[in-house]
Amino acid sequence: MEAMALAKWVRKSPRKVRQVADLIRGKNVDEALNILHFCPKGASDPLEKTVRSAVANFFNVDENSRLEPEDLYIKEIYVNQGFMLKRFRAASMGRASRIRKKTCHIHVTVSENKE
Repeated sequence: MEAMALAKWVRKSPRKVRQVADLIRGKNVDEALNILHFCPKGASDPLEKTVRSAVANFFNVDENSRLEPEDLYIKEIYVNQGFMLKRFRAASMGRASRIRKKTCHIHVTVSENKE
């Protein structure tokens, strides 16, 4: 049994979110939430929220489950790029320079341990 959660249009750079996602890939949910809670990077907040949502989805799908949240692990986590907000900023000599504000989509799949 497994469940998925998806966070779309997160206003963080996908590269920065992937750095934090690599820390928790394949770990138990308790350990992953502990890592995310104490991680100083800004990308840990939307990742923690998405992992908690995936765990809640798991227990909503299988209400008769006798599993505890400690028995789950992160089976799959990946970060894709979303659209870019294009903005302009004043530059020297009357020019305008483009600013690209990146967004990302976070996919988290949790599953029960195979033990």
